[in-house]
Amino acid sequence: MHKTNFDSEFCGALPIHHINTIQPYGIILVIDKEDYSIVQTTTNTIDHLQIDHKDLIGTTFCDLCDQSEAQIRDSFAVRVGKRDTYTILIADKTFYALVHEMEAYYIIELQEQTPNKKLSGGLQDIKNLVTAMEGINDLSELCDLVVSELKEMLGIDGVMMYKFDPEWNGTVISEEKSNGLENYLGVTFPASDVPKQARDLYLKNPLRLIPDRTYTPARLYPVINPLTNTFSDLSPCHLRGVADVHREYMKNMKMVGSMSIRVIHNGSLWGLISCNHTSAYHLTFDESANFGLLSNVISNKISSIINANEYQFISQLQTTRNAIVDKIYSSGSVTKGLFHDDTDASLLTLLRATGAVLYSGGKQFTYGEVPDNSFLDNLILWLQAKNIDKVYSTHHLAGVMQESSRFSEIASGMLVIPISSNAPDYIVCFRPEVIKTIEWGGNPNQAINFEDDGINYHPRHSFKVWQETVNQVAQPWHEQEIQIASTIRSFLLEFKS
Repeated sequence: MHKTNFDSEFCGALPIHHINTIQPYGIILVIDKEDYSIVQTTTNTIDHLQIDHKDLIGTTFCDLCDQSEAQIRDSFAVRVGKRDTYTILIADKTFYALVHEMEAYYIIELQEQTPNKKLSGGLQDIKNLVTAMEGINDLSELCDLVVSELKEMLGIDGVMMYKFDPEWNGTVISEEKSNGLENYLGVTFPASDVPKQARDLYLKNPLRLIPDRTYTPARLYPVINPLTNTFSDLSPCHLRGVADVHREYMKNMKMVGSMSIRVIHNGSLWGLISCNHTSAYHLTFDESANFGLLSNVISNKISSIINANEYQFISQLQTTRNAIVDKIYSSGSVTKGLFHDDTDASLLTLLRATGAVLYSGGKQFTYGEVPDNSFLDNLILWLQAKNIDKVYSTHHLAGVMQESSRFSEIASGMLVIPISSNAPDYIVCFRPEVIKTIEWGGNPNQAINFEDDGINYHPRHSFKVWQETVNQVAQPWHEQEIQIASTIRSFLLEFKS
């Protein structure tokens, strides 16, 4: 089935870092790096500083907080790039401050310092969670613990953990809900729900807080940054505004407040922890910073479990691969070494395949469950036409070779190992079809709905489970299996030479 790829075709192209508005539970000042003059601010300064935003333009940050340039410079120097929250006194009020350095300017985010009684345990609760995580070595158990503890710690209505697949669809792998929020455990949400632009920002920012989707945006003034003659880049900003389509999405999901915490593995976005509330949910910059640190701890723990499992998997692959090489040497035969009755040391076991064909010297030898001879005859012609000269794999053979659809039950996946540099000799392994049903959170083909003008658009209204049955696909080939197949190829090229 073809699914409309809103992620790459539309959502991923929206410049959400240039939204030019903020959430009004704080203010932003854009400051010239040369003289600390204020060149832009937000239109809500009157609410926080009792100073009209127009009156701030042209004044200096030094005058505003009654500090010298040297004091400001030293203060920024120790905080820029560290996402450290600090406090600063302005007009007899204490503010939390965040400093972000851009090429020509600083962005200062300010939020009035107020206690939040929802997090009475504060940093100690986070330390307790970190301690509880230390003794866990099972990924599912860890995710359940994190979700459960976060829900209790935050006093929030719902927490879900998503894991992204290779196409960036997110499946809920752990969940705790209350207060009427829908349950989505096991449900998959299309990639456009967290589009590429948003995913890129999560690589820069450990969390995204939207305390109240019903807010009235505060705009940057003036609209254009006079230092760059373009919109100011709000990528690193905690207060960065929210696209209207996402606010509508939250409304359809029955959420008012939300906080999403990233999970990183090997430098990529592995998943998100989505914390949702049916009413407004405010956190201070200082409290949010604690959850930014927790994001790093959770990411490191998840990575350690994944890497440990990966190491064990690689170790088993290496053991089986070495046994195959020993068999080839001891028998003096490639075919006897690769395919034999010892299932613990055969190529089929190594690559978790159920059938294989060896093309060698103009002949073909089959093992296990394979398509008929007519198809195998056509397959080698297809391989030659594709000029496959390195390990090639697909878990959806029918998608690249339509003729194979007749044999999807036994050959939905294919891995090809060329074993000669000057002859059409190949080892081809097959994997059987794995029919699976995906439960989508709403119809993925209706993730975005355009109005008749083709410009204005809205997220889907329904998140009712929409089932899709996927056929003619096999268990995907693991990256390490492809690499071990490449080592088999290198060995065979050397052995035969």
